[in-house]
Amino acid sequence: MLRSALAPGETIPRHIHDEAYAAVVLDGGYEEAGENGRWRVQAGDVLLHGRFSGHWNHRPGKALVLNLPLAGGAAALPAMARADDPDLLARLAERDPLEAAAVLLETLRPGPAGLADAPDWLAQALSGDAPPAVEAWARQQGVTRETAFRWFRDAYGVGPARFRVEARARRAWRSIVDGAAPLAEIAAEAGFADQAHMSRDVKSLTGRAPGAWRAQVPVQHSFKTRAA
Repeated sequence: MLRSALAPGETIPRHIHDEAYAAVVLDGGYEEAGENGRWRVQAGDVLLHGRFSGHWNHRPGKALVLNLPLAGGAAALPAMARADDPDLLARLAERDPLEAAAVLLETLRPGPAGLADAPDWLAQALSGDAPPAVEAWARQQGVTRETAFRWFRDAYGVGPARFRVEARARRAWRSIVDGAAPLAEIAAEAGFADQAHMSRDVKSLTGRAPGAWRAQVPVQHSFKTRAA
């Protein structure tokens, strides 16, 4: 579905997109929280999502969004940008969504910074190579573990433990498809207990086991989402 509309006050539960895509805000605005942080967007803003992006749209106002497929993925792209001419992209997409996406990527401009509050600091830490225990992080902030969990869930629509699991599985998946290192080595470097543990988490996030990803079975782009 290339265009999606959000009604005033609507909240879209957290979900996962299997394919990379760009969300171009044509009208209105909303708040989104995902693996790259939390953003308040308005007309002209562009959120760029990599494969297996997990996010929710929280406390939105009325909004109209153009979703464009990113056939080459979004690994080297910023999470947030601005579009020079959203209306042109919408007209091009009616004829050829891939052409519209190509024009978007050629004309992207830097976008505003994401939100930077305590839940966002925790999200950034949980996405890193050495994510902290939530209790230790909360102690550094001078709050209880329960408070940190509540802050995070209110902002990101998911508990920090699940957010950390998905971030690690996403990093492992990228190493699996982009490199040639043995799976056991990837599992160890990513911090999994063993290869079987990595396989379970990668399959849970992506729908396919590491061995299937190494076989590079092609999939067709789709905006279908899965509950997260």
